[in-house]
Amino acid sequence: MSDVYNPPDTPLEVIHADHEILVVDKPSGLLSVPGKGEHLSDCLLSRVQDAFPEALLVHRLDRDTSGVMIFALTPSAQRHLGLQFEKRQTKKTYVARVWGRLEPAKGTVDLPLIVDWPNRPLQMVDHENGKPAHTDWRVMRFEDVNGAETTRVRLMPKTGRSHQLRVHMKALGHAILGDPFYAEGPARDFPRLMLHSESLRLRHPDGGVGVTFKASVPF
Repeated sequence: MSDVYNPPDTPLEVIHADHEILVVDKPSGLLSVPGKGEHLSDCLLSRVQDAFPEALLVHRLDRDTSGVMIFALTPSAQRHLGLQFEKRQTKKTYVARVWGRLEPAKGTVDLPLIVDWPNRPLQMVDHENGKPAHTDWRVMRFEDVNGAETTRVRLMPKTGRSHQLRVHMKALGHAILGDPFYAEGPARDFPRLMLHSESLRLRHPDGGVGVTFKASVPF
């Protein structure tokens, strides 16, 4: 993450709104919640609350990740959704572009994660003290970027650890393109983090019916 915070000046993109929930497409480069300091006050939560004052936070996406993010519009909906995330009953799907040729065509990363304290907010793999973290992946296609091979991959996290997808892809030797924390050399030299929350499936707080919300991939 760079020291300069220049959040995108884009209108709020609402995917769905009803009496209990609000689903938006978060732009890359915008904090989910305010950071420490007045210069980090602009965030998706504040923008959402400008339009929907009753909106309540349920979960977060990294600043540089784009895509589907849900807010509750009542305290009961916030509790209902919060429990679904806590109990890992939601189904999240991301699309990423990673450096190199990711093989085989699908697999699972099972590597426990912990904060890298001297270098926080970075996270790292720690088999002794880390918290369980699981990510399924499925290759979509191989791509060419200026003569270098990259892979477009769909990621399905089973847990929700901080920076989980970014650290897991790096651990496989295929850092996510444009990642200012974990990518190096030409893999880092992209205009944004190539990670997008493509879809979120959960139970609606009013009635418990399964619903899926999607946001098209912008890269």
